[in-house]
Amino acid sequence: MTDIERLLNRLDALIDRIEPLLPPARPQSDWDAIAFRWRRPGYLQAVKHPQLIESDALLGVERQKDLLARNTEQFVRGLPANNALLWGSRGTGKSSLIRAMLDQFADRGLRLIEVERRDLADLPDIVEPLYAREERFIVFSDDLSFEADDPSYKALKATLDGSVAAAPDNVLIYATSNRRHLLPEYQRDNQDTRAVDGEIHHGEAVEEKISLSERFGLWLAFHPFGQDDYLDIVFHTLERMGIAFDAETVRPDALRFALERGSRSGRVAAQFARDWVGRNGL
Repeated sequence: MTDIERLLNRLDALIDRIEPLLPPARPQSDWDAIAFRWRRPGYLQAVKHPQLIESDALLGVERQKDLLARNTEQFVRGLPANNALLWGSRGTGKSSLIRAMLDQFADRGLRLIEVERRDLADLPDIVEPLYAREERFIVFSDDLSFEADDPSYKALKATLDGSVAAAPDNVLIYATSNRRHLLPEYQRDNQDTRAVDGEIHHGEAVEEKISLSERFGLWLAFHPFGQDDYLDIVFHTLERMGIAFDAETVRPDALRFALERGSRSGRVAAQFARDWVGRNGL
């Protein structure tokens, strides 16, 4: 065996030992999809069966629906539009409304990228390949909540407004949260608040917490549903399921279900409708 052959054999053995330690190759994104998830080590995974919701299925949030649809319409038409923060009570349709925008505008080039809160630190890498795309992308992060030293919080803040790199014109961020300012608020944060010439000036801690949510140009508040709103959603959901029912018979069961859950919301109404249809089907 020659020296070259021995060298090649040793190189082959070395490669065999190194290859298992290397990260897997990043899959190519399927740009024909309408919805994606960001996956580490860093690629957009197509969602084969996206959960779409028709706008007509959402009741009790008509004003929020109109405002978000108008903002999204501006976006898909290439007009100026704002990043949106949907905040408020749980189960009131915040994330459902964002998915409804995808259902409404997907045929006009709208795409949705779902990003987990812990992965928001990757935002610069997520938006980088989108600069050259013709589609319009909404980066969607559900149920946001941060601590002040969270690296994802810093990355989101910079991407919204403040990074040296310009955000792509074809990307918006739509986020949902139970907190208006996305960060926990403590009593001690208000101890530095002072009055200057009759005006209230917040301390640095409060200013820092407000600064993130203020970078969303569109705020949509979602409040708890009243009893009539809850029942309307129950009846509407049953009708969309194609089920014949008597409202007076369903009403006490629906109210009892909400009382046991301690909540009247669109989510609870949908859960009751599935339970009621299933029980009667048995």
